Amino acid sequence: MDKNKQLPKIALGAWSWGTGAVGGDQVFGNHLTESELKPVFHKALEYGLNLWDTAAVYGEGSSERILGHFLQEVSQDDIIISTKFTPQIAANTENAVEKMLNESMSRLHIDTVDLYWIHNPMDVEKWTPKLIPLAKAKKIKAIGVSNHNLAELKRANEILNAAGLKISAVQNHYSLLHRSSEQAGILDYCKEHNITFYSYMVLEQGVLTGRFDKDHPFTAGTGRGNSYNAYLQDFEPLIAQLRIIANQHNATPAQIAIAWAIAKGTLPIIGVTKVYQVEEAEQATKIKLSTEELLQLEESAAMINISTLREWEKEMTRVK
Repeated sequence: MDKNKQLPKIALGAWSWGTGAVGGDQVFGNHLTESELKPVFHKALEYGLNLWDTAAVYGEGSSERILGHFLQEVSQDDIIISTKFTPQIAANTENAVEKMLNESMSRLHIDTVDLYWIHNPMDVEKWTPKLIPLAKAKKIKAIGVSNHNLAELKRANEILNAAGLKISAVQNHYSLLHRSSEQAGILDYCKEHNITFYSYMVLEQGVLTGRFDKDHPFTAGTGRGNSYNAYLQDFEPLIAQLRIIANQHNATPAQIAIAWAIAKGTLPIIGVTKVYQVEEAEQATKIKLSTEELLQLEESAAMINISTLREWEKEMTRVK
C-alpha cells in the first residue's frame, strides 16, 4: 500500500453494484443504475471514505465497470482501490493472474491497483507466486488474501517473504454471528505481523441492520434471501441487544455492529447502495463501545446457534 495513502476506518463495498453472475441482482436483489449510485460515490468522497472494495467476479465485471466510470472524475491519488483475482474464473493460461489484473485495471480506468487479493485459496502454491512479478513491476502496491485459513495464510506469506514481499491484508467473513477467523487465531496472527484484517459481511448482508424480520424478509430467490429468510426470527434476540445499545449511543443497530467490528481491531467493508448508508457508516466510525457493551453483544450472539457460513466459504480451523 502506498505509504502516502492513509487507510480510513472502514472500506466501502461495491459487490452489489451491477448485475450478472454473482452480481447485485442475484445475491442482493438489487437492480441499480449508475445514476442511482453516483451520489453514493460522491457522498463517500465528501466524508473522506476513499477505500473501495470490488472484484472482477462481481457481476461479471460490472461492479468494476461502474466504479471505474466514477473514478474517471477523480485523481487516482485520492482513491484507494481494492480488487481481486478469483481463481474459479481464471483463464487456463500461464499469465491468468496478469490477464485478470489487466482487465480489472481497464474496467477501473487505473494503471495500478492499491490492494490486489487472491479471492480464495483454490491453490496457494500455484497462484501466490504469480503475484510476485506483478508486485515487482509495481502494477500491484500491496497483496492480500481472502478466505484463507491460518495455514494457507502462513504459507502464502512464506512464498512472498522469499521474494522480499509480504501479505499486507487478509479479508475474511467476520461478524457477531461468524467469528471463526478470531477463534482460529487469524486475527492474532494479523496483529503480530502488521497485517490489516478486512472484515466482510459485518452486517450479514443486512441481517444485523434490524431492517429485516419474518414480516419483512429479503427478496425471495436471491442469495441472501435463500441463506437468511428461514432464520430471521432466530436472530431477533441479537437485534434486540443491538437496539438497546444503539439507543444509548443515539445510533442504529447497523452502526453498533460496525462499531463492534472496529473495536475488535478489524477494518469493516460496508456495502453501500444509498447515500444514507454512507452517512450511517461514517458516523459508526465515531462510536466507542465499552468493554461491557462488547461483552453483552458477544454473549447475545453466542446464544444463536445458527451458522452463517456461505456456500463459497469454509470454517477457519485452528492451526498451531
